[in-house]
Amino acid sequence: MATTRELLKAGIATLREGGSESAHLDAGLLLAHANGVDRTTILAHPDAPVGTGPAAAYEALLARRVSGEPVAYLRGIKEFHGLAFSVDRRALVPRPETEQLVDLAVVEVMRALVARSSAARSSAGAAAAVAAAATGGGGPVQVVDVGTGSGAIAIALAVALRARRVPAEDVAIVAIDISPEALDLARENAVGHAVGDRLRFVGGDLLPPGTIAWDLVLANLPYVRSDAMASLPIATTFEPALALDGGRDGLTVIDRLLDRLARSLAVDGVALLEIGADQGERIVALVADRLPGWSCVVERDLAGLPRIARVARGARVARVARMAQGSA
Repeated sequence: MATTRELLKAGIATLREGGSESAHLDAGLLLAHANGVDRTTILAHPDAPVGTGPAAAYEALLARRVSGEPVAYLRGIKEFHGLAFSVDRRALVPRPETEQLVDLAVVEVMRALVARSSAARSSAGAAAAVAAAATGGGGPVQVVDVGTGSGAIAIALAVALRARRVPAEDVAIVAIDISPEALDLARENAVGHAVGDRLRFVGGDLLPPGTIAWDLVLANLPYVRSDAMASLPIATTFEPALALDGGRDGLTVIDRLLDRLARSLAVDGVALLEIGADQGERIVALVADRLPGWSCVVERDLAGLPRIARVARGARVARVARMAQGSA
């Protein structure tokens, strides 16, 4: 009977021969999965014997990994924002860099809640009425996660707000996706993290139909150029192309969303859009073209690369909108 150490060594060699750049990590995760334990246990007990069943399962997993299948799909799970999400071919595997989008979303939601609280406490008569109108009349903060996929962003946000003791009725979160299969996966993950009561799932393209003024729009839409799809790592060929292919310039889908923001974003609302590392300047130019007078600030990730575009009405545009809303 082979030991953990022996199987790990053989697995690492197999993966390296197959071109894996993370052979050691992948082998450990797959052996742990085959054994029904975590990777720490595998590493802590190198001389432990491995049964023939788990060893055979491990060999099968290695073969699938060599073919390019993502480790997340092989394990059926992916860690994101401190949570474990079920993943499969119905949706894109959540990326670590997208966690920044969730962190920024929490900040924006808390900011909106503070604004509502301040407006509710105000006793300045007409000024209070205008402030209340500009912040949604004191109702729940309206959040939409566009192209939710596995639901990672919306669910991680809901969990983070629950941890901050934000009542569910204070923040209404909608998760929308064009793929019914992805929505099913997102629902499963929401139930698994006990936030099904904090989310509403909607099928559709980009923003849901209706007249809701969204306080916060979150989107990790496809942003890979069509001509760059073939050069992506082989693991991405197992993921839905619909979730990756951003059209000729990589910004086709994001461009369509920008066109809808003018009539769908609340006066003081914000849109947080994940972009490619080479799209910082282009997204700023695109917002200037599609939404004149609006602001677009690009947040960089831990590697210093452009990652999240924060889009909002410029001060003058927002002021005009508030005046029109107040006189309506």
